[in-house]
Amino acid sequence: MAIQTVVELPSDPDHEQEVIAPPGGYHADRVDTVVESLQTSLSTGLTEVEVARRRDQYGINTLHGGQEARWYQVLGRQFTDVLILILIVAAIVSLGVGEVTDAVTIFAIVLLNGALGFVQEWKAERSLAALRNMLAPTCHVIRDGDERTVEADTLVPGDIVRLETGDNVPADLRIAECRNLRIDESALTGESVSVFKHADPVDAGTNLAERTDMAWMGTAATGGHGIGIVVATGGQTEFGRIATMTEAIGRDTTPLQQKLGVLGKQLGLAAVGVSVIVALTGWAMGKPLLEMFLTGVSLAVAVVPEGLPAVVTLTLALGVREMVRRKALLRRLRAAEGLGAATVICTDKTGTLTQNQMTVQRIWMANDEVNVTGVGYDPAGHFEIDGEKIDHREHDGLRHLLRSSLRCNHAKLTKENGVWQQRGAPTESALVVAAFKAWLDPSDHHRVVEEHCFDSTRKRMTVIEQSGDSLTAHVKGAPEVILSLCSHICDHGRCRQLTKDDVARVNMATESMASQGLRTLAIARRDLPNHHSLDADSVENSLTLLGIVGMMDPPRPEVTDAIALAGTAGIRVLMITGDSAATAFAIAKQIGLSAKKSLLGSELDAMTDEELSRDLKSDVVFARTTPEHKLRIVKVLQSQGHVVGMTGDGVNDAPALKKADIGIAMGKRGTDVAKGASDIVLTDDNFSSIISAVEEGRRQYDNIQKFVRYLLSSNTGEVIAIFANIIIGGPLLFLPVQILWMNLVTDGLTAVALGLEPAERGTMRRPPRSPDEPVLTKSGIAMIAALGTYVGLVSLALFHFYLREGDTHSLIVAQTVAFTGIIVIEKVNVLNFRSLHTPMKSVGFFSNPWVLVAIVLTILLQVAAVYVPLLQSALRTVPLTWQDWALIVAVAMPVFLVTEAVKLFANRGETNEVGTTGIESAVQSK
Repeated sequence: MAIQTVVELPSDPDHEQEVIAPPGGYHADRVDTVVESLQTSLSTGLTEVEVARRRDQYGINTLHGGQEARWYQVLGRQFTDVLILILIVAAIVSLGVGEVTDAVTIFAIVLLNGALGFVQEWKAERSLAALRNMLAPTCHVIRDGDERTVEADTLVPGDIVRLETGDNVPADLRIAECRNLRIDESALTGESVSVFKHADPVDAGTNLAERTDMAWMGTAATGGHGIGIVVATGGQTEFGRIATMTEAIGRDTTPLQQKLGVLGKQLGLAAVGVSVIVALTGWAMGKPLLEMFLTGVSLAVAVVPEGLPAVVTLTLALGVREMVRRKALLRRLRAAEGLGAATVICTDKTGTLTQNQMTVQRIWMANDEVNVTGVGYDPAGHFEIDGEKIDHREHDGLRHLLRSSLRCNHAKLTKENGVWQQRGAPTESALVVAAFKAWLDPSDHHRVVEEHCFDSTRKRMTVIEQSGDSLTAHVKGAPEVILSLCSHICDHGRCRQLTKDDVARVNMATESMASQGLRTLAIARRDLPNHHSLDADSVENSLTLLGIVGMMDPPRPEVTDAIALAGTAGIRVLMITGDSAATAFAIAKQIGLSAKKSLLGSELDAMTDEELSRDLKSDVVFARTTPEHKLRIVKVLQSQGHVVGMTGDGVNDAPALKKADIGIAMGKRGTDVAKGASDIVLTDDNFSSIISAVEEGRRQYDNIQKFVRYLLSSNTGEVIAIFANIIIGGPLLFLPVQILWMNLVTDGLTAVALGLEPAERGTMRRPPRSPDEPVLTKSGIAMIAALGTYVGLVSLALFHFYLREGDTHSLIVAQTVAFTGIIVIEKVNVLNFRSLHTPMKSVGFFSNPWVLVAIVLTILLQVAAVYVPLLQSALRTVPLTWQDWALIVAVAMPVFLVTEAVKLFANRGETNEVGTTGIESAVQSK
């Protein structure tokens, strides 16, 4: 018996009593014990006075969560990145020293970045609101001896609730009475088949999915009817417990956010260090202190690429469109890049790897074994024997079986807006679909005179029809039960005596189907005289076995190729399901997942994290898991250094979705709770879309690396030129406003264009990058240093080539040439970063026209900066001659030609035309 807690309620002179607070665990108690504990009555229910008292004690039946994020909180988060903070400081300093133009420009960059991030991320956390929306708005209760309809949020422990087919369960109920009651619990437990309920208590240690005497809030009745006692409401329900668990989980930053944060700190330190060293060096060499301070500020601005935050945000925002094309809707900008770094994808089975639509796949009969084609509730398909299509009209045994399975059935199949929809239990719907494939008419039936419903004791259902002076009983149920009631078997459409050999063959066929993860049902019938007794014991014997039907929730057709491509890309796929181990193993085998052992949720409870960590390194599938188990698996994988993607569609998946590095919810069948806890929502519920999105995520990260290296090589060139010029005692090389023009207007455009580079060939045939790999690797730093040195020294050389001592005009000309020269060199340099390792010919010069457009546009902007009077005044430039331009182009070309020669030398003997595999092409062409 459950432990009871006595709670004193406010006194009422007309109704003074103690009320027992529901402790949970009522699945192990007898119904009369629950009634007594909650001081209620199955016939009269609670009084309205008592309902009011208990509502004061337990509160209303809604879910209360943490405080929802306000719009200003979401906006504020956009300005907490290290790079953004550095820019804000630089803007304040610029404003303080009178550089208003510089300050305005920097603030514009910061605001643009914040606006872009805010627009995308204003889809704030709505998990708890979604949970509340899933509650049944009304329900049927018995109060004061009368049945009435009330608002679901008024329920209290002890209320008596009636459930009918189609009702949502409004609170956690202990089933008191029921007849053929089936509950769809897939959103809570992951169980793909509706669960039959009964009033008999189950063991105290029974896991959630097998507590057949309980109905959980947020689930739905798919058949039958019953009465339940409310034992938990609001936050005390299983639904509420998951909501609390989800709300308590913090959202971790993505790998990109972490790495850009580290990069920002490094650049910040470098900016301060370089500016201080240069300012002090210049001052020590006799330069004016104010001039050196301004130069130091300019260098700090040069070290930090002002355009980087905006370019990263713009690139990710532009990638949103591509992700939508790939059927993935991003709820957070950086989620795509995180998915590209995933090393493990933990996936639910029901509705994710499978279609969440039970389908008849095999039919065993005495004379034949038939395979049924087609999947889901669409009745397109046919029947095959030994791989050859058969004419179902000429197979009497098959038609007898399908006709009886259609008669002994309450499910309905309709076509709405071009889509087939089922109503009723999934197993019964699967039988209806199979009958439709044989063109059987569901309306072609006789009058039903009696029905004996399925329950957990009988494990069978019988429908008796009358036709003229005869009766026909159609029976379906568990094979071992039906077989024990049969005396005959249908063979080639004719009835004959059942033999021991037939029994052995039936058992062998049933075991074979079960070993393949198929759920089995036996179909039988019996012809009766008109005045035969209709009670179950009289009807359900001497039956004729028509056959055994094997069905399952089939895998999605594209999943097998997607799993294979994930393996090629070095990504491990791990199945975590609430379904049975046998079903999980069968699906894993069909889709190509390597699975050598299974672990049940009950086994996980007895394991330490170290033991679980060892098992996670083996080929394992997890079955009968709870939300806590899924969350624990994600945490252990993350402790091993993995970047974890978690897919799911049910309420039970929400905590793990939120904890994972990338939470991926199903858009069609997913609950609002799962979507609210996720980073990515798949609009087609297709697992293969995840793998397609992985490729897009990798493309985005590659492109971020390209433009980060490009921007830093440009800024390194600027720093080298300015620092070297101060060391040799030269006048001011670049004005602060010119540095901002370089970094934002010109560098920013080309960096955004680099972000649009298509995915390099073979992207999905390389392993995921190490989670510890920084944005700037050693090879990247070497490339930045080499190219930056060339950019800086050549710009400095141009400046001093034009500089004439004592000539003020020559100083302006020299500054203009150096200013224009460094921009042209940087535009040529951008070609080096279209591919980080391979020559240009492997990329294709015109594969990304946006880069070419950006180069032309930025050079035209620089032409305007030199010749348009307004810009001349703002940037302090003078017009250049064609000889000046010719010299600039001549010194710019080697930065590309030499780098291209090095790439050709490094890639000699290797083929650059890397074709995609057939699997990759199949997934990409989806």
